Amino acid sequence: MSLLVVGLSHRSAPVSVLERASLSADAKIKLLHDTLAAEPATEAAVLATCNRIELYADVDKFHAGVAELSTLLAQHSGVALEELTPYLYVHYEDRAVHHLFSVACGLDSMVVGEGQILGQIKDALALGQELHTAGRLINDLFQQALRVGKRAHSETGIDRAGQSLVTFGLEQLAVGTPVAEWARGKRALVIGAGSMSSLAAATLARVGVAEIVVANRTADRAERLAEILVASGTGVAAVAIPMAGVPDELTRVDVVVSCTGATGLVLTADDVLAAVSWGAAAGLAPAVREEAGAAPQASQGLRPRTPAPQTPAGLELAGLDASGGADAAVIARLVAAARDGGRLADAGAARTISAAVEADGCPVGPDGRAALTGVDANSLELHGTWADQGEAAAQRQPRKGARSQVDAAPVRLALLDLAMPRDIDAAVHRIPGVRLVDIESLAEASADAPMAADVDAVRGIVAEEVAAFGAAQRAAHITPTVVALRAMAAEVVAMEVARLDGRLPDLDERQRAEVTQTVRRVVDKLLHAPTVRVKQLASEPGGAGYAEALRELFDLDPQTVASVSRADAADPMNDDDPGRAS
Repeated sequence: MSLLVVGLSHRSAPVSVLERASLSADAKIKLLHDTLAAEPATEAAVLATCNRIELYADVDKFHAGVAELSTLLAQHSGVALEELTPYLYVHYEDRAVHHLFSVACGLDSMVVGEGQILGQIKDALALGQELHTAGRLINDLFQQALRVGKRAHSETGIDRAGQSLVTFGLEQLAVGTPVAEWARGKRALVIGAGSMSSLAAATLARVGVAEIVVANRTADRAERLAEILVASGTGVAAVAIPMAGVPDELTRVDVVVSCTGATGLVLTADDVLAAVSWGAAAGLAPAVREEAGAAPQASQGLRPRTPAPQTPAGLELAGLDASGGADAAVIARLVAAARDGGRLADAGAARTISAAVEADGCPVGPDGRAALTGVDANSLELHGTWADQGEAAAQRQPRKGARSQVDAAPVRLALLDLAMPRDIDAAVHRIPGVRLVDIESLAEASADAPMAADVDAVRGIVAEEVAAFGAAQRAAHITPTVVALRAMAAEVVAMEVARLDGRLPDLDERQRAEVTQTVRRVVDKLLHAPTVRVKQLASEPGGAGYAEALRELFDLDPQTVASVSRADAADPMNDDDPGRAS
């Protein structure tokens, strides 16, 4: 086994790199094809999730493999190799197996113990099988990773060690208030209708929001999700709207959760500023405005649009200052940037602007770097606490400033951005009355969470399974040589029986069969003990040389051994279907 993995994740790379390095579906396909075309690799799989991009390959040369896989990742991610290299990690053979098994168990996720990574591993394997880039090693590895992940969830309480990304994000928005109490009676807008957005909508319904509005580019999917929410028995009202209606809905709702596959911003600072400014000018909360005549229809289906709110260029900044406590200069800068189509550079965080604004107009310093990932809307990994922060801490620079500032000012609009690249402009945190929680702030909030005892139990399972997998692979490596040895012995028996027929032509069929069976039994008994023992020895660390020893001792034809290996790799794969984690 010469398994190699080269990748980057929330542990090793800042958000700016991960956002740019995210792989589209077409890029993953091209990456796999190009990896197989590269000389060092014979099979490959790519695991591209919300907080990692990893390329797995069976290589015959370590150094050449690392160079080739790193170059391919850079080419297909669009990030220059010299920029990408400092953030890459490399694992080889047993260490690579340990890494994937840890990932499958949720130990390497931002939320320890999350289960949806199993679905993404299954998708990565399915893509490799579909493209015929996954051979015996990759199939065995990923199938076993799925089993190990399921074992961890069934035999330990690892599920309790972390929280879903959505729940954790809502807790950050609630700022110490119980989520159910904070959410009661609120209206929520969910942008996107994929798996993560559906999870967000279901979580919002469970914690007690009064109404959920679903916006998606495909109207049918939004309407279907709304129907499911209405039928869920939670009592939540749910409607679907087109994406064009999002700016209007921002003026009505209290909470927004966004997770789409868009490559650009879904909500700009212009959109959010217009929404909260309209509310500030009216001086009314969303629920009160509805009773006053701007209420959306309660019936299910596409909601008609109301007149668009006033654009930022015409906002009364004094009114904003009075309600939000921010310096008018801050808002003026934001309006100018929004009008010009620009973005105020800032690393997103969970924060609400306070009355005490620093000299540069931003309450949060720009220094520091977060090691986290990008969320791909089609690959839905939940996030949270880091299972092993020591390794990541060595690669990250310490922060000099606080990343979260919360004050007593009322929050008019709470935003949860679960997408990567991000859906919501991080600059919205400068707007009075707006609180933003995004992937980066979730990583920071969870970085100091205590490790549960169940994590240690899962680490024990991983170590046990890695040892077993390595032993099985090493034993399997010698199997083609043993099969070739037995084939050669069978050929010798057949030749000797043919010679016997020529020397004793008067033997009847019963006698000939008895002689043949006797010779075969003798050969089998002679080979049994050595072949069993060599498999045992080969399964131990450093046992790879036994196959070569057999080939040398018995002068086995390398082509015969290779043909047996190819035939073995062509066998049907394990039919066990671990399924997607729920």
